[in-house]
Amino acid sequence: MIIKKFQGKTEAEATENARKELGTGVVVMNARNIKRKGLFSFFRPQLVEVTVALEEDNQAAAQAALRTAAKKISGESGAAQTGKSGDDRKVEELEEKLDHLQTLLMQMQIQKEETAEEKRTEEKQPEENEEKDEAMARFLKLLYRTMTDNEVDEKYINQIMEEIERVHKPGMPFDYALENSYQKLILKFGMPVGITPASKGPKVVFFIGPTGVGKTTTIAKIASKFSVEDKKKVALLTGDTYRIAAAEQLRTYAGILEVPFRVVYTVEEVENAIRDFQDYDYIFVDTAGHSHQNRELKETISAFIECVEGLAEKEIFLVVSATTKYRDLINIADSYKEIADYKLVFTKLDETIALGNLLNLKLHTGAALSYVTCGQNVPDDIEEFNPQKTVKQLLGGKR
Repeated sequence: MIIKKFQGKTEAEATENARKELGTGVVVMNARNIKRKGLFSFFRPQLVEVTVALEEDNQAAAQAALRTAAKKISGESGAAQTGKSGDDRKVEELEEKLDHLQTLLMQMQIQKEETAEEKRTEEKQPEENEEKDEAMARFLKLLYRTMTDNEVDEKYINQIMEEIERVHKPGMPFDYALENSYQKLILKFGMPVGITPASKGPKVVFFIGPTGVGKTTTIAKIASKFSVEDKKKVALLTGDTYRIAAAEQLRTYAGILEVPFRVVYTVEEVENAIRDFQDYDYIFVDTAGHSHQNRELKETISAFIECVEGLAEKEIFLVVSATTKYRDLINIADSYKEIADYKLVFTKLDETIALGNLLNLKLHTGAALSYVTCGQNVPDDIEEFNPQKTVKQLLGGKR
């Protein structure tokens, strides 16, 4: 007896496939729906699998001979009779028993094969799960080490690992955990929030931050983008009267861009500048860098920012360097938080191989990330923060 399985989109198609190979004498013993396998299986419809049986030549010949002999006996003893003889009934009963026995044998064979297949699957599953769990363990160690090398704070690393552990199940492939980590980190960073136009009048944009982080150069890059690329009317102010070189640097950039420039010393001068530039789109204001211990300078910057209220819309951006130690970044961020709410700009990404501070400060402050710079070239070396690219680098991708 031949027992085989055939597949098709429907039971009829699967049966037809069986008949094409084995002939029209096949008997369908079982039909079931099966799911396709593979990563994109959900794009494809289910298949139907039929199990068919066919008598082999020697079995078919023996059974045919038996039936022929039985009919011959019946014919010789009652050829003249119109009704069925006792031999006819015996032949029919014998044929029915043979058919029934054949059906039982085929069903037993099918059950035996399915039981053996299920047993093989059950025996194989623990081994596969164990291999996947070992791969997952190696992946988690690598993920922890990679984020540590990128100087992500340990408490944030532990949070991420705990989140992975909550969704992990035995036998889960590690690439699922990798995808999960990637998505969670992107959500933690959030989308970038850049400078937006005012609903009416100029948008006054203050850049605050410590000395030496590239604040003035960053302003020049952004001013160049809005003035040259976007064709917006831009004016530049500086309140950094403590560093003459910074004021002269911004004055030089203003000359190159052919935009107005002023040095402001007092709140009144800031207010006058806003009134004078009412028909402009943006007024970018550089401020003096200070340590968190310089109370007087902090109060001056705070007064500049507060005086805009009622005159124009404003935005504040804290500019920090990606090369600054995390503990110092925390002190800087907390100090400027006393002045105003801000968005974050990270500079000098080209001077470090560890980008963990971007995530650290984002999670510590809750402030949106806006721009990053990666060199001194004006206006090229600046772009909006890209969470996807940054997360890939944090997880070990190439920069």
